[in-house]
Amino acid sequence: MSTLQLSLAIIGGIVLAVIVAYNAWNTHRNQPRRAQPESAPVPPPEADEALAPGLRAEPAFDAPFGASGVPVTPASRREPGLAEAPAGAMGVPPAALERDADDEDAAAQVLAASAAHAAPVHDALLQRAGAAHAKIHLDPLIDAMASLLVENLVSGEAALAAMPPTQRAGSKPFAIEGFNASSQLWEAPQPGQRYMAFQAGVQLANRTGALTQIEFSEFVAKTQAFCDSLGAAPEFPDMAHEVARARELDQFASGHDAQLSFLLCARQAAWSPGYVQQSAARLGFVAGAMPGLLQLPSSTPGHAPLLQLSFDQHAALADDMDQSAVRELNLSLDVPQVARAERPLERLREVAQALADSMDALLCDQDGTPLPSMAMDAIAADLEQLYDLLDGRELCAGSPLARRLFS
Repeated sequence: MSTLQLSLAIIGGIVLAVIVAYNAWNTHRNQPRRAQPESAPVPPPEADEALAPGLRAEPAFDAPFGASGVPVTPASRREPGLAEAPAGAMGVPPAALERDADDEDAAAQVLAASAAHAAPVHDALLQRAGAAHAKIHLDPLIDAMASLLVENLVSGEAALAAMPPTQRAGSKPFAIEGFNASSQLWEAPQPGQRYMAFQAGVQLANRTGALTQIEFSEFVAKTQAFCDSLGAAPEFPDMAHEVARARELDQFASGHDAQLSFLLCARQAAWSPGYVQQSAARLGFVAGAMPGLLQLPSSTPGHAPLLQLSFDQHAALADDMDQSAVRELNLSLDVPQVARAERPLERLREVAQALADSMDALLCDQDGTPLPSMAMDAIAADLEQLYDLLDGRELCAGSPLARRLFS
């Protein structure tokens, strides 16, 4: 083989090796980024050295605690029993404790049978009371309301038993409240309480539209059935007037319902769902109810999430999460659901910037066009005007009424 042929072979081998290496590097660079394992914090050695020789620190929750908050060791723990109670304790005469085994077994069987019979009824009442208690109080500003008059006091158990099976009239929330004879407040009926009067209401509008005549008729029918069960006399508002109010409220809500949504687009390498979840979790996001949905909780428990971060559900449900590729995230803010005091737009900008820096992403609008910083300044000015308009209508963003109307 001549020197020229040998040189060409060597050059060809080098070029081929460079091409293979470049393709391998390019493939590795474009693979979805995966979540990195995070090491658990290791306790400082000083904590163990401070203990007695031969002992090591154990988690505090492994030991039961007494009423004073001091851990109770197994040796000092004692279970209460009849032998420890003094004679006549709890109003029971000493002779009552001297019964034979047959009487005790018979009494236990009677009590167990009675509890088994009463438990389903009691649990059903508590469940229905809990569902009613979760509803927001009725308000004439956004509800069509009817007064339900009763001649005598009505127990909470009777009111709960007469409740309609569903808490909706068509697509609108429906609720019944009672005027508590003790607290003198309107509330959802509760077991063990007594009520002097009742009121029923159906929401005038929500994001599905205004209250219709059919929905108002369903509201009347459900309320009338409740009244028939308790012997109450209802006083319903005029249907035409309430439907007109519903249309006006729906028109206002439609013109002031702002939901901001932005895209975070990957600059180069895509992300795996696990990488997205790990990056968002560092900023306080938690998993939502749907696959591919992450939420930043509000500072007020029970309120709507401050921000939502979502991505492709198919990627979130893939069998191999590390191989699923996500190239864009949707970061959204439901303005009427979040109070102005939460600084929602400012938080959105902070979160978007943090995610863009850590994930090598670009903030874009819904069309994929990069957003300059001045665009966010203009949005902030518009939001302040929207907040003022909602405040003037007594529907402050993040308030219970606003959360019900814009839902």
